[in-house]
Amino acid sequence: MKKITTATLRKMKQQGEKISTITAYDASFAKIFDQAGIHAILIGDSLGMVLQGQDDTLPVNIEHMAYHTQCVKRGVENTLIISDMPFMSYATTEQAYTNAAKLMQAGASMVKIEGGKWLVDTIKGLVERGIPVCAHLGLTPQSVNVFGGFKVQGREQSQANEMIEHAKLLEAAGAQLLVLECIPANLGKAISQAVSIPTIGIGAGKDTDGQILVMHDALGISCSYMPKFSRNFLIDTGDIQKAVELYISEVTNGNFPSEDHIFN
Repeated sequence: MKKITTATLRKMKQQGEKISTITAYDASFAKIFDQAGIHAILIGDSLGMVLQGQDDTLPVNIEHMAYHTQCVKRGVENTLIISDMPFMSYATTEQAYTNAAKLMQAGASMVKIEGGKWLVDTIKGLVERGIPVCAHLGLTPQSVNVFGGFKVQGREQSQANEMIEHAKLLEAAGAQLLVLECIPANLGKAISQAVSIPTIGIGAGKDTDGQILVMHDALGISCSYMPKFSRNFLIDTGDIQKAVELYISEVTNGNFPSEDHIFN
């Protein structure tokens, strides 16, 4: 497999090819995923929950993210590496520049930030400084206390329209990738059609340009619960490498997510 870049993912969208993405936090799993042919790995601030045992992602800081990015980088040859900017690490543009630089220097190829149009200036500034950006709309876990819990977003028409508008603004600002989390399937499709950058869904239906899962969910080892939008691929194969290959295949063929995994 050739080195995956943001240009690779954009070309895949243009050609109607599905993008498979998964989280990783260390070199060993990153190497397995890379060898299986995954297109992108996200070092997610989800590590606060799945590795640290926190109730949410808020306690994660930039030092945690940089450390795990370094670990993942050592296991990857071809896969695109994306690192989450953790809670309040990009509250101002200057903070964003400083902290994004730390992640890029740790081995990331792109940083991910959560939020809508208020991030336009931040994204413009990061891109101008040579830092590719993945935006994130829908259920943004860093805003869990504002939402009153982990709830599906965009079910009201006004909220859906606003999200579509925000997606367009984020693309115009320079975002090269867009994660859509826990939104109705029809909204995931509408946003994917409204922007030219690839969209990666997690609980956003099957019409996004790709899918992402937290590795602990995809391998059935989450210690709390299995989200509706996830599937245990390990139970079908009994082998981690084969489980990841099955996940990639099911995304590529459009079999995942199925109706059981989407919100209407």
